[in-house]
Amino acid sequence: MIAGIAVLFIFVIAILVCAITEWMHGGEEAPFDENVTPPDIQERFLTPNEYSRPGTALSEVHGIVIHYTANPGTDAMANRNYFDNLSVTNRKQKNKTYASSHFVIGIEGEIVQCIPLNEIAYASNDRNADTVSIECCHKKKNGKFTKRTYSSLLELTTYLCKRYRLSEKNVIRHYDVTEKNCPKYFVEHEDAWHRFLSDVAAELKK
Repeated sequence: MIAGIAVLFIFVIAILVCAITEWMHGGEEAPFDENVTPPDIQERFLTPNEYSRPGTALSEVHGIVIHYTANPGTDAMANRNYFDNLSVTNRKQKNKTYASSHFVIGIEGEIVQCIPLNEIAYASNDRNADTVSIECCHKKKNGKFTKRTYSSLLELTTYLCKRYRLSEKNVIRHYDVTEKNCPKYFVEHEDAWHRFLSDVAAELKK
C-alpha cells in the first residue's frame, strides 16, 4: 500500500516537472532545417515572466518581423535588460507593458537572443503566434542602422529564412502588421526597405 502511494507520488512529481519544463521552454519548435549554420549569437534568455517571456509555444513560423528599438544610442544588452526588467517595473505602473523580441542587434553588429525559438515574443501584435522578431539598435532618431547593424540583420534574416524555409516575401516590418512607424527608417524610406529585401533574396540564392 505504502509502496503504491510512493510510486504514485513520484509519477505525479514527474508529470509536474515535465509540465513546468515545457512551460519554461515553450514545447516543440516549429519545423526547421537543422543543416543551416547560424551566425554568431549570444544567448541571453529573459527570465520567464508574464510580461516579456510567457513561455507560450511558437509552433509555426510563417514570417520574420523587423523592428527598431526607438532608443537612439542604446546597445543590444540595454534593450535586452529592459525586457527582462518589465516584471519589476510593471509593479509600479498602472498600465502594464508587455514587450520583448527574439533577437536584438546592437550598433556594433552584436546579436543577442532574448527568447528561445520555440517560444513566442511580445513584439508583433497579431503576428506573435507565427513569427520571429528582430529588434535593431540605431544611433540617431531617424532610425537608420549602422553598416554593422545592417550586415548582422541581413545575416540573421537570411539564416532564419533558410532555417524555416521562407523567402524574402515572408520578411515584413512591424509597420506591415499594425502600421506603426517601425522600423522607422525602413518605413519612411521604402527604397531602403526594398533594397534590404533584395539583399536577402540575393543571399538566399547563394
